[in-house]
Amino acid sequence: MSGKQKIVVLDDWENALRERVDWKAIGARADVVLHNTMLRGDALLDALRGAQCVVLIRDRTPMPAELMQRLPDLRHILYTGTRNTKLDLKAALERGILVSHTEWGPSKASTCEMTWSLILAAARGIADLRLTPARTTWRDPARVAFLPPVLHGQRLGLIGLGQIGQRVAAVGRALGMEVVTWSPNMTAARAAEHGAASVSLEDLLGTSQVVSLHLVPSPPTRQLLNRERLALMRQDSILVNTSRADLMDTDALVEALRAGRPGFGAFDVFDAEPLPGGHPLLGLENVLLTPHYGFVAEPVFQEFARGVRRNLDAWLAGEPVPNTLKE
Repeated sequence: MSGKQKIVVLDDWENALRERVDWKAIGARADVVLHNTMLRGDALLDALRGAQCVVLIRDRTPMPAELMQRLPDLRHILYTGTRNTKLDLKAALERGILVSHTEWGPSKASTCEMTWSLILAAARGIADLRLTPARTTWRDPARVAFLPPVLHGQRLGLIGLGQIGQRVAAVGRALGMEVVTWSPNMTAARAAEHGAASVSLEDLLGTSQVVSLHLVPSPPTRQLLNRERLALMRQDSILVNTSRADLMDTDALVEALRAGRPGFGAFDVFDAEPLPGGHPLLGLENVLLTPHYGFVAEPVFQEFARGVRRNLDAWLAGEPVPNTLKE
């Protein structure tokens, strides 16, 4: 053993922190181990054994009390972004573990752009229209050609109208869509501030061509889209989720897509990530699936890298660590 502090970085799937943090400078004062694949069970415990600090990429790896109890050397948890829904903060603080985080960067803008990338790709059938060296057919004369809809004049239903939902609404209005919204605490006045109309959840689901989710999961909204509510959706509707998979009942969602209500699903978030092979969503033709890339963008990870370097420098120097959580 070197006698240095041990820092373990988990889930750097894009190798973004590996490339953007000056680990050589940090390595002069600490032993650093970076992991770019998902670790679970014994492999995760082995990776974290003896670590005084763990760096989490958002909430890709859950950090429950049970895991922390098996890590007696852990002194600091640093996560990227400003929210981590899978870290038991109360348990960490009770164990005397310092918890800090980075800033976000333009992740809300990035997620809005990802949302519209999925909506437009789904509506226009981009994946099936794409020309490649192996697929050069301009039109298949043996098939009726796909005729995409036009979103102008159609209804965009936003479940949640926070900072991301507001951005999505603005793009929808620019495209000439009618924007309606619902959330547990939505009011007509708040919706109107952002060019939307407040409607019931049932009305939103039953009348919108595009439904997009933008809520933070909470006890009242977990599995909000269940079997009964999904059945209300139009047969030509597109359901988009770039928020959290907890908002949907995945088993009911698979059944609903097979039944054609909604007509198409475009999803960037899943119950288990990475999405395991053989998952039933992978076997459906009326879906567009992306690997949780909503917040993944160059300026976002630049901000993550700056925050990781700043917080680790302060911690290793015994100085106050920025963005430390107290409760």
